[in-house]
Amino acid sequence: MSDRMNLFEMATAQFKKAAAAMKLDPHVYAVLSEPQNEIVVNFPVTLDDGSIKVFRGYRIQHNNTNGPYKGGIRFHQSVDLAEVKALAQWMTWKSALMGIPMGGAKGGVTLNPREYSEGELRRITRRFTYALGNNIGPEYDIPAPDVGTGPREMVWMMDTYMTMYNASDRNATRGVVTGKSILSGGSLGRDKATGQGLVFCFEVWAKHVGFKIPGSTFFVQGYGNVGSWAARIMQDGGSRMLAASDHTGAIGNDDGIDAHDLAKHVAKTGGVKGYAKAKALDDPAFYGTKADIFIPAALECTINVETEKYIKAKFVVEGANGPTTPDAEKNMMDRGITVIPDILANSGGVTVSYFEWVQNKISEVWDLERVDAELKKMMTRSTEHVIEEMKTRNVDPRTAAMTLALSRIEAAHRERGIFP
Repeated sequence: MSDRMNLFEMATAQFKKAAAAMKLDPHVYAVLSEPQNEIVVNFPVTLDDGSIKVFRGYRIQHNNTNGPYKGGIRFHQSVDLAEVKALAQWMTWKSALMGIPMGGAKGGVTLNPREYSEGELRRITRRFTYALGNNIGPEYDIPAPDVGTGPREMVWMMDTYMTMYNASDRNATRGVVTGKSILSGGSLGRDKATGQGLVFCFEVWAKHVGFKIPGSTFFVQGYGNVGSWAARIMQDGGSRMLAASDHTGAIGNDDGIDAHDLAKHVAKTGGVKGYAKAKALDDPAFYGTKADIFIPAALECTINVETEKYIKAKFVVEGANGPTTPDAEKNMMDRGITVIPDILANSGGVTVSYFEWVQNKISEVWDLERVDAELKKMMTRSTEHVIEEMKTRNVDPRTAAMTLALSRIEAAHRERGIFP
């Protein structure tokens, strides 16, 4: 498979493997094989120079059997229909695996956000939200941040959606998106949720296999929100970061890199490149970092048959969505490397998004201790369930996570049936 393979084909291959392992009901298989809705919008935006450009946006609603569609909005030049369909499918599995009453969706706009001013991004976000119209809603489909978006874009989306309703109803629609700023109804702990959840997951896994995190080493691909938070939390737990990379390049230091200090450098300069306390690395040297744990937290398919052969880590803990191609995963497993799958390891984000949605619905504000405690409880439970499923079915971690998720959706479909 190519480095940038058709992600929907990749997601479908994973789905077929898990469905076969659990003998999924063929009727449920048919329902889950394709998204329920595929929304494509083309919308015009006035740029700073007065010109008008038409952007293409997507919202794929895969399944809402267990609750409202849920999933991020991505601003990236690689966004296309196949990518968003795959990401929406993975969101369905994540929600079911975590046991939250939500389904799966994903959306995005095809653009490079670095090429546009803040004013242009605001107009793009607002016009995209308006174009989606009633295809999103706090009880129907709830977007969140993803690659290229954050609290700023979510607040713009929320405000645009709220203005489309009567004044007396506007605050009831605050939960139309999650990942908002605290002042606009966001949840404490949402910024670090995916990285924090990843660490909670790995702590359970490490305990299960007798691996000691204090004194261990790790490296991170993608030093954005997920990667940098995972690195900081891992470091605070006694592990040491040896290398990091992002869109600007890769750096390494055999004596260790301070994750907190590197995060400050990235916030100031926009990337890891030029960090004075580490040396530049090429791809083989980065992937070949002699560390215990590798955390891929960048884009899809970065671990492929060309890069996998350099990896020497004991564990690959997927912070990104779909970072590992099937062939590369098989090769690593054959070499004794444990791959902890994305739909488990990075599900802290959707879990705390669910917490934010609940807080908006009942007009509560949870303190950080409560958010972290609830997240730890859910990540611990789900990780233990996946480990048990691996033993019961004698399957790999990804297949175990997916069979668990599919069995829960299958049970709901059997109870509800098909209308009419």
